[in-house]
Amino acid sequence: MSRGERDEAPGTPALAAAGPTAAPEAAWALTPRRRFAVANRWRNPIGIAGAVIVAINVLLAGLGPLLWRTDPAEQESDRLLGPSWAHPMGTDELGRDTFARIIEGAQVSFEVGAVSVLIALVSGVLVGLLAGFYGGLVDAILMRFVDIIFAFPGLVLAIVIAGLLGPSRTNAMIAIGVVYAPAFARVTRGSVLEVMGLPFVESARALGSSGTRIMRRHLLPNILAPIIVMITIYLSTAILSEAALSFLGLGTQPPEASWGSMLNISRTYFETSPWMAIFPGLAIMLVVLGFNFLGDGLRDILDPRLGSHVASGGK
Repeated sequence: MSRGERDEAPGTPALAAAGPTAAPEAAWALTPRRRFAVANRWRNPIGIAGAVIVAINVLLAGLGPLLWRTDPAEQESDRLLGPSWAHPMGTDELGRDTFARIIEGAQVSFEVGAVSVLIALVSGVLVGLLAGFYGGLVDAILMRFVDIIFAFPGLVLAIVIAGLLGPSRTNAMIAIGVVYAPAFARVTRGSVLEVMGLPFVESARALGSSGTRIMRRHLLPNILAPIIVMITIYLSTAILSEAALSFLGLGTQPPEASWGSMLNISRTYFETSPWMAIFPGLAIMLVVLGFNFLGDGLRDILDPRLGSHVASGGK
């Protein structure tokens, strides 16, 4: 091969003539942009805003009692006082500090949201996993139960379950978890059916792997993305449902503070003391908005069908 042919041959490392120092710089300049797609995918303004809102509320619930040491159940001041330095959010109808009760209500809301979503997650994922993997009669029976629960409006069914079990925070968590479990079951089943058709699952079956091993090692890790998004979305819905149940007297019971019960009490004094309704309402709105933003951001990050669009800035 002549010298000219060597210069024009395909695949010849043209960077070698530039010297050992220039070669890495030129190679770095030629690196495809899609290598940075993972990093760019996390630059999601909506998801970041939601994460910040959620983090602030979690810190308020966790560190609030250490920073604001007023007892939320203590009647230490005059009733129906407006916002002031001593009481930033005023006092309620019994003279209790509203800010302290907002903090306690945040603790209650996060506890109820976490436990109820955990109940829905465990039961729903188990049902969806079994239905999607085994199919046939198992799938038909399990999904018919899911369809029956879906036939009832979620909040109405939660009210019925909480009313039958009795008004308490524990029963409210059970009711909310039962209501939202079918949503996790249906999404899990759909994701399992999608993964079941992939070659590595067929290979695992051909190699004689047991059903339990296939579900644990191959199915669950590959359906985590939609489940994580659902967790964030349904945390906000569970908190909102707890507020609704407490508003109706079926959730957290006095003297414990709950944003829903605070809104219920504020109806009587709304004309003279509107801050009694404004601050609990704002707390519910911010937490729900934060979890929804966080869920939308995680969906954009974890969904492979949206990943390239997000990474390229929508171009």
